[in-house]
Amino acid sequence: MKEFAYTITDPEGIHARPAGIFVKEAAKYACAVTISKDGKEVDAKRIFGVMGLGVKCGNEIVLKCDGEDEDAAMAELQKFLQENM
Repeated sequence: MKEFAYTITDPEGIHARPAGIFVKEAAKYACAVTISKDGKEVDAKRIFGVMGLGVKCGNEIVLKCDGEDEDAAMAELQKFLQENM
């Protein structure tokens, strides 16, 4: 299992457009991908779960990838977060 903590810097937090793109990126991988905030963990391949976290600017999230292609998934999703959120 790979894990990455990230503090959201986008002034809008995780809003609809980047969340949708992130979910599409996460869905490309066979491994389980989850995001957690304040003890609540959701499937990162489900838009309603990601939006339901209510992540605002300055909040820390933890991204977890667990499975056969976890290394590739973590590298790409970590890059996406840093460039877009």
